[in-house]
Amino acid sequence: MTLEILTADTLFPLRHGFFTRRGGASSGIFSGLNCGPGSSDQSDTVRMNRARVANAMEVAPEALITVHQTHSSDVITLDAPLSIEAPRPEADAMVTDRPGLALAILTADCQPVLFADPDAGVIGAAHAGWRGALGGVLENTIDAMEALGAARARIRAVIGPCISQSAYEVGQEFIETFMDEDPDHARFFVNGTGDKYQFDLVGFGLNRLRGAGISQAQWIGACTYADPDRFYSYRRSVHQHEVDYGRLISVIRL
Repeated sequence: MTLEILTADTLFPLRHGFFTRRGGASSGIFSGLNCGPGSSDQSDTVRMNRARVANAMEVAPEALITVHQTHSSDVITLDAPLSIEAPRPEADAMVTDRPGLALAILTADCQPVLFADPDAGVIGAAHAGWRGALGGVLENTIDAMEALGAARARIRAVIGPCISQSAYEVGQEFIETFMDEDPDHARFFVNGTGDKYQFDLVGFGLNRLRGAGISQAQWIGACTYADPDRFYSYRRSVHQHEVDYGRLISVIRL
């Protein structure tokens, strides 16, 4: 099956893609394009899937760079491919101004956010779940891009496939974490079933981006939970009592 790659006009002319699960070599619960080495999928199959992504992005497999994501607000600046032998650095975002490096984020409900200032030749990619977004990973990515010469007024940002509000049920402790930060965060929650709430992760991400001065910010409009044929979803795997789940990959390069 051919790879399915979602793109956004906002990021053109830069090569980028939010890859769905279609077109991969994995089987079983990982069926499709599982690109997560942290999953229990066969490592050779994951490498094959990542090689297909690298080929689609027209880079060598070692130039398709992912980090050890920890739901932090940490950003690294890259000027060369990471060593294959060394452990991947812990971070949740990357920026670069070097042509030929493909920055890749792995997700399965969290927001993959791709950034670009084509005029400056600076790109970024961030993994923004609720914890990272609340902690400032999006703002830190923008700051790191500015350090490389990007202009905040020119930076564009696109949120890829992630969980939508209708599928993101949370409890009282969750909403209190956000309210303790800022009572205005109440607007990202609506009442759910019983004592539960529904959280608008996308709305929260867009609000943080626009509050940081990014006027060209958008969501690609795809919910990971609602479309099992195209997307992996951590939350769906829990609800279906599956032992693991695949990881989607989102990539941008100069």
